[in-house]
Amino acid sequence: MNPAENYILKQSEPFRSVLLHLQSVIEHTISNVDLKYKYRIPFYYINGKPFCYLNQSKDYVDLGFWNASSLTKHVELMVTEKRKIMKSLRYKSLEEINNTILIEVLQDAYSVRNEKFYK
Repeated sequence: MNPAENYILKQSEPFRSVLLHLQSVIEHTISNVDLKYKYRIPFYYINGKPFCYLNQSKDYVDLGFWNASSLTKHVELMVTEKRKIMKSLRYKSLEEINNTILIEVLQDAYSVRNEKFYK
């Protein structure tokens, strides 16, 4: 089993369900992502470059975005907590996830990423 998948499966509920749901939505929304295990958490990469990560910490799960300063969709819902480069969507339960918002943020991050790396 992939260490990133093992990380997800070993989490207690409700975090396992949140992580599995996020994994499913990410992989169905952004088809060319590669799930790796970096910095002891699941990281999604696209063409060898970091895209986003999943991290269960304290009483929540973070879906963090690399180079998030250029994101434009739903930034008011994102957590920065003294981070200059990264922003994250934070979930404490499966019920908190709004798939429409999640997909729009993923698509925005993918679009911003492509603009930066492929200009």
